[in-house]
Amino acid sequence: MKIRPDVLRTYQSVHTWTGITTSLLLFIAFFAGALTMFKPQIDQWARPASLIAQPVSNERIDTLIEQAVTTHEKASQGFIVNFVEGGAALSWFEQGGGRELVRLNDELTYATLDDADKLQISGAQTNELGDLIDQLHRTAGIIGKVGHEDLGVLVLGIAAALYFIALISGVIVLLPTLVKYLFALRQNKGANRFWLDSHNLVGVVSLPFHLLIAWTAVVFAFHDPFYGGLGVVYGDKPLFERGGKGTQTYDIAELPSMVVYKQYLQQMAPDYKLEKLEFSQLHTPNPTVAAYLAADDRPLRGGYNDIIYFHPFTQAVGFSTVNLPEHGVYGPVVKSFFALHFGNYAGDYGRWMYFAMGLLGAFLFYSGNLLWLEKRREKKGEQRKSVKVMAALTIGVCLGAMLGIGSAMVASKWLYLLNFPLNHAYLWVYYSVFFAAIGYSFYRGAARSAIHLLYALFAVCVAIPVTSLLALVVPGMPTWTVAQSGLMVEFMAVLFALVFMVTANKAKYRAYYGERNSIWALPRKNELESNDFQQVTA
Repeated sequence: MKIRPDVLRTYQSVHTWTGITTSLLLFIAFFAGALTMFKPQIDQWARPASLIAQPVSNERIDTLIEQAVTTHEKASQGFIVNFVEGGAALSWFEQGGGRELVRLNDELTYATLDDADKLQISGAQTNELGDLIDQLHRTAGIIGKVGHEDLGVLVLGIAAALYFIALISGVIVLLPTLVKYLFALRQNKGANRFWLDSHNLVGVVSLPFHLLIAWTAVVFAFHDPFYGGLGVVYGDKPLFERGGKGTQTYDIAELPSMVVYKQYLQQMAPDYKLEKLEFSQLHTPNPTVAAYLAADDRPLRGGYNDIIYFHPFTQAVGFSTVNLPEHGVYGPVVKSFFALHFGNYAGDYGRWMYFAMGLLGAFLFYSGNLLWLEKRREKKGEQRKSVKVMAALTIGVCLGAMLGIGSAMVASKWLYLLNFPLNHAYLWVYYSVFFAAIGYSFYRGAARSAIHLLYALFAVCVAIPVTSLLALVVPGMPTWTVAQSGLMVEFMAVLFALVFMVTANKAKYRAYYGERNSIWALPRKNELESNDFQQVTA
């Protein structure tokens, strides 16, 4: 396909500037988003088995609830029942609770029964590691609120809109050579050409995924103005019907048994697995129970579940994300938007696919920045200041974000030895490491800091399985079990460690033996030392 050169230059400019202004934010969002595909597994890995609710059999769960709500006021106001294989576990919020994604100060009380059916309780602060990574995915780590919305969500919404434009303009620029060079990875024409071929290949192959993510991210970020705009159509009539306020307060003793709830939900959602019931406001005229339902063979409205909110005493449904006949066409259509963004419509296979696509997306933004830098570098003499600044930002932000997440995961188990607010510590660890990496990148320069930060990433990834091993033998540690996450986190950490080690060696080799007039080149201090390194890395 032939396109006029002036048109191509226009789209090239649009692609370049929409990409370079959003790439760092989107790198963080995509890397963290890839990890959130397995948020439940990360949560299970981070939470000690000895500090979570111990399940009782299905036959004893009603006895456990009865004892808890009659002896503990907080439990009588609301509690959580987690259903596991062959039983159920009970807990309630001693402090905090609510529907916010991240609540740093929540404390849970766990209840179980001993062999004599006597109530046993224990308490612990919640571990929000998975939710904090999810929040990083949604906001790129930007702190602050605009009204009731996170500032970072709105900023990422704008970035997603520009990212959509970058995708379209990038495809147009690539059209004249698409067929000839799509699968060409020309390693013999220099590192710049290899990065360009890789960037184009990843962008084109994953284009449907990126268009979908960009579009849904904009809708998620600006859903309030979108719904507000529909007021032109609906007038004063509310778009969503809200249930009226209740007038009757019920006695907690009238609460049906768990078997009744299971049978009720089985009728409403026969092909789902009930994972959790969350009761709240039981002491008010507006009590609610949220039923979390999982399925691996269909789109889900939430990241990992569909949810039915209903009255715990009358079973009147207030809101449901399960497709019901009264939802008509609207329900499945809206749910498909959520499911396509969350990647939950194909079970674990779909989540692994989204995990890989998320990492490739992060690579796409990183490689785009490298191409921008290569195109603007000086072939002779000192590099321009703008190139040096962008190079330092690219290395500091991208590697710093990954290093911050990895450091928070390493710190997770050790923080239990310290009497320190766990979730606040995660924030301190992440932001300290993130900004330290950016500062180090500016202080030492992009080329040297890239090597050092990649080796630091290797060390942090190795420390994750080492920490898991040491946590089993260090006195004073809570108890973790292999069954909690099946060693998946440790396996992935080792895999990432190998990737970072290889990448660090290649970056070091390029710094000393690559093109000398490059922003990634470093002066050779000792020829003999360089020769030794060349033999090792060759």
